[in-house]
Amino acid sequence: MNRGRSAEGAADAERCCAFPGVSASGPDGLEEACDRVAERRAKHRRRSGNDSAEGDAIGSESRLLGIDLGGTKTVVALALGDRIAASQRFPTRPSGRPERDIEAIVAACRRLLADAGVAPADVDCVGVSAPGPMDSAREYVVGPPNLAGWDRVPLRALLADALGRPVAMENDANAMVLAEWRHGAGRGFRDVAAITMSTGVGVGLILGGRLHRGETGNAGEFGHSTLEFDGEPCSCGLRGCVEAYVGGAAWTRRLRALAPPDSFASRLAGGRDALRPEHVVAAAREGDTFATDEMERFNHYLARAVTNLVFALAPQVVVLGTIPTAAGEALCLEPVRAQVAERTWSELVAQLRICGSELGDRRAELAGVSVAREALSGGAQGRSAGVDGSIVA
Repeated sequence: MNRGRSAEGAADAERCCAFPGVSASGPDGLEEACDRVAERRAKHRRRSGNDSAEGDAIGSESRLLGIDLGGTKTVVALALGDRIAASQRFPTRPSGRPERDIEAIVAACRRLLADAGVAPADVDCVGVSAPGPMDSAREYVVGPPNLAGWDRVPLRALLADALGRPVAMENDANAMVLAEWRHGAGRGFRDVAAITMSTGVGVGLILGGRLHRGETGNAGEFGHSTLEFDGEPCSCGLRGCVEAYVGGAAWTRRLRALAPPDSFASRLAGGRDALRPEHVVAAAREGDTFATDEMERFNHYLARAVTNLVFALAPQVVVLGTIPTAAGEALCLEPVRAQVAERTWSELVAQLRICGSELGDRRAELAGVSVAREALSGGAQGRSAGVDGSIVA
C-alpha cells in the first residue's frame, strides 16, 4: 500500500467532490505578503535612521499565524515579529468529516486573533504543519493514518479561502526541522535530521542548508521505512515500519495490551487501559522492570532507525523529539548514542551530535510559524532555505 504518491493536476481537483468550489491551487498571495513585510521593514529602517539592507529579510515587522495539526492535539499560534504573542491548544478529534474539523481550526484561529487584537487582514502569512503524506505541491493532505476521513483534503486552499490570507503548508516533520534549525538544537548547522515520535514518526531534513522535500514532497516519511520485514502491523497498511515500533500511538497500543496490571507503570496510569509512553518513562526512572524492559526495546529500534539514517545521509545533527526528549539522557539518549556508535563507521559518528529537542513546549507553537516564515523568506529570496531571525516565546 503506497501512501507516498498522489495523482496531481486536474484529476486531483475532480476527486475533491466533498469540497465544491475549492480550487486546488487556492489563493496564493505570498509574493504580495513578502512585499508588504518588506515595505514595513523599510519604513522601520527609515524611522530608525538605519538604511542598511542587511539582516532578516522578514524580520521584526512580520505578523505570522501558525497551525500545528497533530493526531491528538492542535496548536494555533500568533507571532508578532520575533515573538510568540499568543497561542491556543485543543484536542484533535477527527469527526470523519474534514470540512467540520477544518471549521473548528478556523474558529480557533479567529478567536486567537480577536483576543490578541489583530485583524485577520493584517496577518502576512499562515503556516500549517500537518501530518503527511502530501501531494508534491503541498496542497493536499493525502490520507494521513492518524486523521480518520482525511483522504485527499485540499487543506491549504480551504484555509486560505476561510481566512483570506496566503497559506503555506509542510508536513509535520518538515515543520519540526525548520523550527529546530532556526530556533533549537539544529541552529548553526547545515545538515540536520529531526525525528518526531508523537502519534506517528516522521523525519524532517535540512541538507546543505536547505529544507529537503524530495521529488514528491514526502522525503520525510522515514517513519514508514522498514525495520522488520513482516514485522508489526503499521497504521499505514504496511508491516515492520519504524512507526510500528517507536511511534507513540503504536507503542501505546502495545503497552495497553502487554503491561502487567500490577506494574508500577499501570498503577501510575490509573490502570493498564490508560497507559501511555510517559507513564513508562516515569516508571522506568523508578526501576519498574516492565518499564525498563520496554525502554530498552524502544531504544533498540530507535537506534536501528537512526543508524540507517546516518549511513544514508551523514547529518551533523540528529534531533530526537517528543518521547526521547522526555525520557532524557540516561533512559534514552545515551543508550541510543552508544548503539548507533557500535553499528556505524567511526568516520560518520566522529562529529555526529544526537540530542533531544531544545524547544520543549514551544515546538508546536514554532512549527506552523516556522513554515510561514520559510514561505515568506522563499518568496523574498528566490526559494532560499530560511531566515536568520529567531522567535522567542
